[in-house]
Amino acid sequence: MFLVWLGEMITERGIGNGISLIIFAGIVAGFPSLLTQGFLDRDNVLGVGFFAIIGVVIIALIVLFNEAHRRIPVQYGRSIFRGGRMYRQSGATYLPLRINSAGMIPLIFAFSIVILPGTIATYLSTNTTWVGDVANFFAVLLVPTSPLYWGMVFVLVVLFTFFYTLVIFNQQNLAENLQRNGGFVLGIRPGRPTQDYLNRVIVRITMGGALFLGFVAIVPYLASLITGVQAISLSSTSLLIMVGVGLDTMRQLEAQLTMRNYEGFLR
Repeated sequence: MFLVWLGEMITERGIGNGISLIIFAGIVAGFPSLLTQGFLDRDNVLGVGFFAIIGVVIIALIVLFNEAHRRIPVQYGRSIFRGGRMYRQSGATYLPLRINSAGMIPLIFAFSIVILPGTIATYLSTNTTWVGDVANFFAVLLVPTSPLYWGMVFVLVVLFTFFYTLVIFNQQNLAENLQRNGGFVLGIRPGRPTQDYLNRVIVRITMGGALFLGFVAIVPYLASLITGVQAISLSSTSLLIMVGVGLDTMRQLEAQLTMRNYEGFLR
């Protein structure tokens, strides 16, 4: 309760989302222990260094994919009546479609589903009947160090990314809102053709985002295989949270600085 109250106070009086910043601080606080474990492993100094390089590259790629978007050119045309006459007012802008609009939600769903069968099998493995034998088989098969476990994570992350993105996108009714506000995509008729065009675009760009999220999800396992450093404890979800919270806080800080500059200019 104290942390919830503290998060609300940070949100109200500070910059950024307070609860997200507290989670961000908790994730960062765990890094020193990981670094300490790496430095203690003096027999694998090269692997530890390579693991650090992989971590920096992955964080840079997450930032790149979080900020990447496809710009759809949109033209607005309106009729304005002044003094009994009709004037045409037009303007051009763009509609940004993010490549990674699902965020960390697919990873949370995928890990929850993959962990559930192994957890149930662990409790049933103590049974002396054939149920216990089957449960013990699945408990061993779905351990976090098995290739099948991470293969299922990759597939589920890709599927959930498509599902979540398409559901959220269809709820926004972008084509209908554009038509209502007098906007249209250049070269595309308003209404249903615009909706079909946007659906095709979102499916194409989501393919890249889904594969990237699936890759990020299995990075800890791949890093441990390549470097020999046990990086399973470094969660991909934690990296996404860190990058997302950091970028959001930077945007809010830039907005506050811009407002201060405008206020100083107006004075």
